Amino acid sequence: MKARYHLITSILFPLLFISSIARSQSITLLQQDKPTSIRGLSVVNDQTAWISGSKGYIAITNDGGKTWDWQQIKGYEKAEFRDIEAFSDKKAVIMSSGTPSLVLKTTDGGKTWQEKYRKTDTTYFFDAMDFADEQHGYILGDPIKDKFLLMETKDGGESWTNMSNPPTALSGEAAFAASGTCFRVYNKNLFIVSGGKASRMITAINGKSEYNYADLPLTHSKPSQGAFSLAIKKNKIIIVGGDYEKDKKTDSIATIFTTPPPAFNAPAQGPGGFQSSVEFIKDDTFLSTGTSGTNITLDDGRTWRQIDSTSFNVCSKARHGKMILLAGNGGKIAILKI
Repeated sequence: MKARYHLITSILFPLLFISSIARSQSITLLQQDKPTSIRGLSVVNDQTAWISGSKGYIAITNDGGKTWDWQQIKGYEKAEFRDIEAFSDKKAVIMSSGTPSLVLKTTDGGKTWQEKYRKTDTTYFFDAMDFADEQHGYILGDPIKDKFLLMETKDGGESWTNMSNPPTALSGEAAFAASGTCFRVYNKNLFIVSGGKASRMITAINGKSEYNYADLPLTHSKPSQGAFSLAIKKNKIIIVGGDYEKDKKTDSIATIFTTPPPAFNAPAQGPGGFQSSVEFIKDDTFLSTGTSGTNITLDDGRTWRQIDSTSFNVCSKARHGKMILLAGNGGKIAILKI
């Protein structure tokens, strides 16, 4: 009986511990009721974070999300600021999708903004932006003549040039400007996930224009379907997406890519619906969110649990710290406590 008791407790206690951790997360709304849809989110540290959204809105917090300084950038009231990259409480770069395609930069905490790039060509549509470091960054755009648009800066966003040999796109394939996370730079390597009629992961090692292409086992074939976001942890990549027109559908909306050997594996239990953003948190923990709600995994993507049903577009963790924020339509900003 005693041996049996020890066997039961050795199995039960770890399960109870994991269960209690899985239920310890809480999302607290910080801001809402603003006339903007937030899709750009950059968390610098545990005090400073920036957001960017539609109708030319941006905001910054310097007290861990307690208060936010909002502004509608003068002259850019119609801009769709779909992504933002912030480096401090003073310096940030934002990009606007649509026409004109824009890049703005501030070095004084948003008091003034300088236009660094403008393109009125209607074939240009920016999807996401990411930086390898404070000087070296990239912007991904939808395909033009069967080639993804890929732009590069080497001077902190002061100037931008088109890369000479961007990745090839299939017919009906594009990227989603949903959260700024369909494109990531990790250890100088470029990672793109796509959707539409095709859904793929495209990688460039050391930023060189030699690309690897891999088909993704996610829902695709329509313009509303495919991979929307990826998050990277060393030799593991979590990719999420689905169909934003049917956001409660749970089939084929997440996959796990591991190396070596390179392989895609479906989770045993996926997120509870369409997800437009995923973020690596720590250890074996990833967070994802979308219009269907927010989900968490504590085992590297194998099993997911929905922790909140509120609609958000993007989630992000502090680059230097622990703060985790989420943002979405109506100016919603929330903080996640783990």
